[in-house]
Amino acid sequence: MERVKLPTGFGRLWTAQTVSSLGDGVTHAALPLLALTLTRDPMALAVVAAAGTLPWVLFGVLGGALVDRWDRRRTMWVADAARAVLLAIPATAAVLDVLSIALLAAVAFLLGLGGLFFDTAATAYLPDLLGRDPALLERANSRLRGAQTAASGFAGPPAGSALLALGRAVPLLADAVSFALSALLVRSLPAAPRPVPQARESLLRQARAGASYVFRNQLLLGLALRPAVGNIAFLAVETVLALFAHDRLGVGAFGFGLLLTAEAAGGLLGAGIASFLGRRLGTGTALTCTAALEGLAILGLAAAPNPYVAGLALAVCGAGMGATMVLGPSLRQAIVPAHLMGRVASTSRMLAMCAAPFGAFLGGWLAAAYDVRTPLYTSAGLLLAMTAVTATMTGNRRVEAALLAAAGETVPPSVGGVLL
Repeated sequence: MERVKLPTGFGRLWTAQTVSSLGDGVTHAALPLLALTLTRDPMALAVVAAAGTLPWVLFGVLGGALVDRWDRRRTMWVADAARAVLLAIPATAAVLDVLSIALLAAVAFLLGLGGLFFDTAATAYLPDLLGRDPALLERANSRLRGAQTAASGFAGPPAGSALLALGRAVPLLADAVSFALSALLVRSLPAAPRPVPQARESLLRQARAGASYVFRNQLLLGLALRPAVGNIAFLAVETVLALFAHDRLGVGAFGFGLLLTAEAAGGLLGAGIASFLGRRLGTGTALTCTAALEGLAILGLAAAPNPYVAGLALAVCGAGMGATMVLGPSLRQAIVPAHLMGRVASTSRMLAMCAAPFGAFLGGWLAAAYDVRTPLYTSAGLLLAMTAVTATMTGNRRVEAALLAAAGETVPPSVGGVLL
């Protein structure tokens, strides 16, 4: 059977997100290193790490309701254009030598706000572009995730570390250019149908409808809880990773970039084999296995005696994350009605982001109160516990029943009844 080709517009979307992800990877490595030039306080580093997640906590559901009202393509390019302009502020501050932790945290917050609108709109736009075909969505998300991982993790972090050596403003300007290019490409995408307006409904009521849809559906709730608990763990790790790499593994700025590259290499592999895992094991079982793999990998990172073992552990963790980030979103996009897609996506992301600041501060506190390895061990325990709790919520039977329901087919009561 001949595979259906992805539409031409997808190529432009893929290019836009790849370019932007490269800039994100540069900043991902440079921002914690910039913060380390200003302070060695783990709690101050936690503030910067947590700031980028706060917009999802404060405005996540409302943002999704707005995206369901707005033109999704326009929302994406305006958000990227605004983030390009924003990055000129810390770049100028770096040149004038007035950069501070407070400014880095404020910029991270505003970048996160732009990311809220862009990511939610992109998630809602993709199924419109692809006609909500599950197989196409899985292929598209695999390519998007693979390119994002390669750009933001594989190429971006070493480039960010290297660019930082040329000047503190250089990596920030590089990310600004990537956002500007992405905005131009997104603006050229084909228009998608506008969401059907909900007459006489307030924004808050629409937001509540989206949140209720997630919380009443066991499958969607399980898909949302995994990244929520995962973000506590991963932000706790990320908050202290630069410090852990420097103090315990003895690596410098360039070595830290290589560690992030190892994680990205694993993520690229995971994204590439996600569809195979889903077909071989079933999507639900595959999601459970990748979640367990992440927890075991972080446990290996915590016990790592040298940079080589740490790099291997991060690569394994990245593989689990890469596969998860293809299978989970593809499933959600295939089963959620179009008029709810923005709100469901933002509610799910908000749950994850609400947990993230707690993880950042937990990591900083555990490192300050005990040892820099303590947040890593704690994170591994959280990931493994989360895997056990959500395994039945996202099992193969639930997944199959949800796909049948979304396709408009009759679902036996004994199967479909477990969805709500």
